Amino acid sequence: MDLSRKLAILADAAKYDASCASSGTDPRDSRGGSGIGSTEGMGICHSYAPDGRCISLLKILLTNHCQYDCLYCVNRSSSNVPRAKFSVEEVVALTLDFYRRNTIEGLFLSSGIIKSPDFTMEQVVRVAQVLREEHDFRGYIHLKTIPDASEELLQRAGRYADRLSINVELPTDEGLKELAPEKDTAAIHRSMGRLRLHIDDAKEAHKASAAVPIRVMPGATARPARPPRFAPAGQSTQMIVGADASDDRSILRSSAALYVRFRMRRVYYSAFSPIPDAAQALPLKAPPLVREHRLYQADWLMRFYGFDHEEIVDDGTGLLRLDVDPKHAWALAHPERFPVDLNVAPREMLLRVPGLGVGSVDKLIVARRVRRLRAEDLKQLKVPARKVLPFVIVDGHRPGAMLTATTSLAARSASPTDLTDPTTFPAMPMPMQMGLF
Repeated sequence: MDLSRKLAILADAAKYDASCASSGTDPRDSRGGSGIGSTEGMGICHSYAPDGRCISLLKILLTNHCQYDCLYCVNRSSSNVPRAKFSVEEVVALTLDFYRRNTIEGLFLSSGIIKSPDFTMEQVVRVAQVLREEHDFRGYIHLKTIPDASEELLQRAGRYADRLSINVELPTDEGLKELAPEKDTAAIHRSMGRLRLHIDDAKEAHKASAAVPIRVMPGATARPARPPRFAPAGQSTQMIVGADASDDRSILRSSAALYVRFRMRRVYYSAFSPIPDAAQALPLKAPPLVREHRLYQADWLMRFYGFDHEEIVDDGTGLLRLDVDPKHAWALAHPERFPVDLNVAPREMLLRVPGLGVGSVDKLIVARRVRRLRAEDLKQLKVPARKVLPFVIVDGHRPGAMLTATTSLAARSASPTDLTDPTTFPAMPMPMQMGLF
């Protein structure tokens, strides 16, 4: 099989993975004349998720052969999709070639599991090692790790990759047992815990080296020893939404546990895409993409806005409203907490006002130290006044009837959203997956 055909198969097989953000790592470049690549600057190339989202990495599988038979996976062992496998040298050559042509900014490499987790992981790590050590590649590398791979291979992966990730696959252990019985939640969590320990150890070593410079000889410039790096962009994971019966409350509860227990940099949500020759246990239709979007918004509220996962979905349905964003929905469901006085309210309450982001809140707090805020000031601070004013008090403005009308409207539309009702979201053109060929 020629290289172009392999690339067509293995790039298409990788499109279901959404966890590809290239951020959070340490800055590197080759402006000094050494090496190739950079982790700075904006994205260059565009690969696409099945729903049309743009991802600027060469996103491929090492192979789509797999000994596991996860029902939701297009690459499962019982699937009749065309199979292919890259060699380590082929992935290295493709990465360097695409980079030199300014079509990618980094590599995202995952793989089906062949022979054994250690054999597969060895091949994946070898790609990153050759890129770093033999070609001095300084671009971004994200490696998917195999949950049952050995400790030594995980350590080597962290030495060469900017980010490591392990897919938790499904929100609940029950869902994983039903749809992927060969995978084990405990093993996945065990590997996440190992990665967390290595990341923490590397950070501590970096702090220690910065605090105590080592003098190598009298009169020489103090230069701290450089500790080995380990996945400076941290670890992330991905869970599939809509393949099992888990509601949004369960999904957010799982995410919150992953953030607390393993301090994940990101949890990605990937809306289930129906696959060819799917098992009967899977839904026939994909969930609306807006559900995935609402989960990302709710995730943001947990990480940056001080919301607890249990209060984001607290209306008894277990589902996020799809017609308004989660913060707006929370505000409409709790009229007793509003209006909020922008001149005196604490920061944590300002963060709960619909339309106010973290940056807007910080600007408001700085501005009110100088003088009392008025409605006209919101426009000067580039705050969306139309969205914010129904929920706040400022000098010369009280929402009054406006807030009552807003909450009344919310009450009329607050019935649980039926995710399968086509009248809820009128038919819209479906995004089309674009291909390399």
